[in-house]
Amino acid sequence: MQSLTRLFPHTAVSMMLGGVILFGAAPAADAYEGGRDRTERAAELRERRAEARMGDRADLSLRGKHVAFLVGEGFHDAETYIPMAYLMNRGARVTVVGVEPAEVTSYNSDITIHVRRSVSDVNPDRFDALVIPGGESPDWLRQHSEVVSFAGDFFNTGKPVAAICHGPQVLITAGVLDGREATCFATVADELREAGATFEDEPVVRDGNLITSRVPDDIPAFSKEIKNALLE
Repeated sequence: MQSLTRLFPHTAVSMMLGGVILFGAAPAADAYEGGRDRTERAAELRERRAEARMGDRADLSLRGKHVAFLVGEGFHDAETYIPMAYLMNRGARVTVVGVEPAEVTSYNSDITIHVRRSVSDVNPDRFDALVIPGGESPDWLRQHSEVVSFAGDFFNTGKPVAAICHGPQVLITAGVLDGREATCFATVADELREAGATFEDEPVVRDGNLITSRVPDDIPAFSKEIKNALLE
């Protein structure tokens, strides 16, 4: 917990459930790219904290929903924990899945997360949505055939699959993006096009059950679109 409070000094840790940290607000600038003015960032965080507290009390619309987060070594801390907190604060249950049960570390901080279940031991039928955060994790995950099969099978159920930043790399390898509209981190755009997708430089792109975003600044729009899809 010390590493979390050090890296997220402006964030109130409101709850821990099943090894998942549930935040009341967004992380400090360090957890993003670290280059923004701290005064500007502090004002933004105060506003987002107030919004999050209101949401916690008023919105449990995702109660009964079960969301899988596909995570591996080198995950992006904010792209994982903020959407997770957003969904859990609204009543959703979250399970972190990956290659095998293990503690893995973020590439951009010393924050860790515990992978609870191997993708080989779970079925897409157990979940209502799949979220694939970015960082170095997606490129590592797609080297494992069982992960690629799980992601492809999940996508083909028609249930929401959301990927941010480098997250679409897993879906590219799964071969499910041909003919789709999507977005991603800029350096992945050519790979997205080669997979047959149309790249859209927008904060969030929704194409059927596919939800994609580009960078940490898009996390609010990304999280809300996941919620919208779960409520349909």
